Amino acid sequence: MTQIHPTAVIAEGAQIGEGVEIGAYSVVGPEVKIGDGTRIMPHAFLDGDTTVGRGCTVFPFASVGSQTQDLKFKGGKPGVIIGDRTTIREYVTVNAATYDGDYTRVGSSCHIMAYAHIAHDCIVGDEVIMANCGTLGGHVVVEDRVILGGLSGVHQFVRLGRMSIVGGCSKVTQDLPPYMLADGHPLVVRGLNREGLKRRNIELTAQNLLKKAFKIIYKENLSIKDALAKMKQEVDSCPEIDHLIEFIESSERGITR
Repeated sequence: MTQIHPTAVIAEGAQIGEGVEIGAYSVVGPEVKIGDGTRIMPHAFLDGDTTVGRGCTVFPFASVGSQTQDLKFKGGKPGVIIGDRTTIREYVTVNAATYDGDYTRVGSSCHIMAYAHIAHDCIVGDEVIMANCGTLGGHVVVEDRVILGGLSGVHQFVRLGRMSIVGGCSKVTQDLPPYMLADGHPLVVRGLNREGLKRRNIELTAQNLLKKAFKIIYKENLSIKDALAKMKQEVDSCPEIDHLIEFIESSERGITR
């Protein structure tokens, strides 16, 4: 059964799914949609054109769907979309997009820890972990299975590639290619995310190809153009290598070296 505490404020028009729990003193705005089985703990705040998927948990004092902090905001109905089974811990802020009809998006099975901030128009993939106080500027793209360390800051429009790891207290100002492990202020790539590749059961052949690609990009003192050309010549194709090449080729801010 859906359980709504008598002190919770649920605006007329809010859509509440089956088996939802809404705790004391939480506030749910009129355009909010909450999926089946989601738990909204006491003192949480959900507003705007916000959709929260099934089986999520929103902890106390989190704010989801509030107006963007972008000074370019001129009104309209931008919003937030949260996938299924995502956890949003205490004091997390997920801001709406800036322009009418656009959405800030967070995928499924993510774990967003306390005080993390996801700014306007960010696109966060599935199974992403953001540790405490991790901060994303506007329009950041975080691909699937990324780990962002605590107290790290990501500059607006930067992309974090699939299964990459950013160490705690890092400053990220350029794109971080997929499968890399990096930290520092400014960010420096230290190696491959080897443990992540093993845990995700990436085939050993693909792991070895990624090691070869890493050496070409980071150990041979080549320009990005020459490194890409050499990778295409000397590294066999596989889904992971293809994604790595496409990510680098499409980078607009340049990649972390």
